[in-house]
Amino acid sequence: MARVQPLSGFPEWSPQERLVEAHVVATLREVFALHGFGEIETRAVEPVERLAGDSDASKEIYAIGRLNAEEGGDRRAKEAKLGLHFDLTVPFARYVEENQGRLQFPFRRCQIQKVWRGERPQEGRFREFYQADIDVVGRDTLPEHLEAEVAIVMARALAALPLPPARMHLNNRGLVEGFYRGVGIGDIAGALRSVDKLDKIGPEGVREELHGKGVSAEAVDAILELAAIQTPDGSFVDLVEALWDHSPIVEDADEAREQFDRGARSLAVLVDAVNAAVPETAIADLRIARGLDYYTGAVYETVLEGHEDLGSICSGGRYDSLVAGGGFPGVGMSIGVSRLVSRMLGAGIATASRAVPQAVLVAVTDEEHRGASSAIADRLRARGIATEVSPNAAKFGKQIQYADRRGIPFVWFPGAGDGSSPDGEVKDIRSGDQAPADADTWAPPTEDLKPRIVRG
Repeated sequence: MARVQPLSGFPEWSPQERLVEAHVVATLREVFALHGFGEIETRAVEPVERLAGDSDASKEIYAIGRLNAEEGGDRRAKEAKLGLHFDLTVPFARYVEENQGRLQFPFRRCQIQKVWRGERPQEGRFREFYQADIDVVGRDTLPEHLEAEVAIVMARALAALPLPPARMHLNNRGLVEGFYRGVGIGDIAGALRSVDKLDKIGPEGVREELHGKGVSAEAVDAILELAAIQTPDGSFVDLVEALWDHSPIVEDADEAREQFDRGARSLAVLVDAVNAAVPETAIADLRIARGLDYYTGAVYETVLEGHEDLGSICSGGRYDSLVAGGGFPGVGMSIGVSRLVSRMLGAGIATASRAVPQAVLVAVTDEEHRGASSAIADRLRARGIATEVSPNAAKFGKQIQYADRRGIPFVWFPGAGDGSSPDGEVKDIRSGDQAPADADTWAPPTEDLKPRIVRG
């Protein structure tokens, strides 16, 4: 038999690691539900044409098809080209478009599913991974205060996890675009994509790219000065207004100034609102561009304190139209769950207190009496205590060793002791304490009932 070769980019977790991932997903789901986000699940495939759109995303799409398609099948089905979704936004847009007549707007949705993306695997970047999204989508209009609400929900979700403090870097596309228009930039989308690379290529790299796009040296200086502004509160407003006043502003820039001022006010409100709800979380960061063209208002990127090298673990923004044909403005954020879990495990940020769910191993005195051990286990399970019956009737010492290797904290010995308890005795194999116990009343300490996720 040929040796099995590992596939890079497709994570596989051990039971103990999977407990951490499951805890992250369950916590996110709980926080989202507490804030009124109903969960949906969409199909894993979409037509490749819809997935790719007008972008170059086709390079990352995994196409699917049967290895041996039946002869004479439906021609339309044979011609259809399907791909695995590479994010949750495209299927969500299709879902809203198809179900708009049955949805109540604003529609509050959360979605936690696997996605597939054919990119080069590296630390924290996978080809198959879990993503968790929340969005609020309106019909024609969407109140601006929801930009703060979505950010607050995500901040609370991250704060509920065993993580270092999360810092949410916020910007407003209206502020940035108004400023770019003010200094005479025509290709705003192109300039934003260049500025979005600041962390990767540095200021000089961005300067070179912008010069190549025909941006004047004076305008580039102003753009980089704007991107350098970062404050933990609304004090950035004075800084950007002063920057406007001494920048090379073109004539007839009244509309650009209005857009700039409106964006600055909106960002100040957003930063203050998030910090009021989750203190010391939000930072106004004029570097954040989010190079995707469809963002029109608030934009978000989130990093973990002490793990900035991981990049953004949670991002998103405000958009005017979820559906390509127009309408359905919304705001949303997305967490790369697998990316986050990978760092939690790799850096020892969090781990499970044990690798298995069972708190008790019921020993077997001999195979003739295995039924008695199984009966005790069922009585414990009926009370919500995860229990395993020993796979063999070896000496009790061997059965204790088996429980220890599995990480099971308690071993139950049926019929042991002086007869004061017909069910036997239970032993804490960590401390060595052992006492008679009744399967209808005994319970492990709360901290031992289920595996716990603990900080590293």
